[in-house]
Amino acid sequence: MSRFSRRAFAAAALASALTACGGGTAERPRAARTPPSPEPARGSRPAAGSAPARLLIPAIGVDTPVMPLGLAADGTVQVPPVEAHDRAGWYRHSPPPGRTGPSVLLGHVTVGRYGDGVFRHLARLRPGDRVEARLEDGTAARFAVTAVRTVPKNEFPADDVYGNVARPELRLITCGGARTGDGYADNVIVFAVQDGAESPTSGER
Repeated sequence: MSRFSRRAFAAAALASALTACGGGTAERPRAARTPPSPEPARGSRPAAGSAPARLLIPAIGVDTPVMPLGLAADGTVQVPPVEAHDRAGWYRHSPPPGRTGPSVLLGHVTVGRYGDGVFRHLARLRPGDRVEARLEDGTAARFAVTAVRTVPKNEFPADDVYGNVARPELRLITCGGARTGDGYADNVIVFAVQDGAESPTSGER
């Protein structure tokens, strides 16, 4: 996978669309430092550029195809379309799951008139719960949840989500908290590390 684009990263760190609520306008989080270039990870070793094709989270019944997401015309991060067959999306300017760095996946909590979104129960995850990303090359990258955080949108922890890490990690993002007139008040962010990687001793990011 090629080196991260500074423009793409800056857009991600500032993107209102990142909230993946199924509609509504979010507060813009502050910018974060540039993440590292992806390096091969030990364990699953997906091929360079091998995108995730499917995401499984058994604890909350998620088994979803994954679509690639880039940048919208206004420079914000794309989100999956609001449709009956809701899917998760992988921000393709982040590393593929299983390679060094924070791989970012987004999903809706609601999808308008279609009802619940694929990440509707994301806040129920607990440390130790398993997440598996199946990649297009036939390999799989497996992760364990280390922390689940619900934060106000105007306090989005961009450094924690996008900042440099020295191992394969995963970020799952949706909306949460109280429903407002144009969406939700908060973001739910799940942090996970690849199985076999050392977890933070605090259990909280």
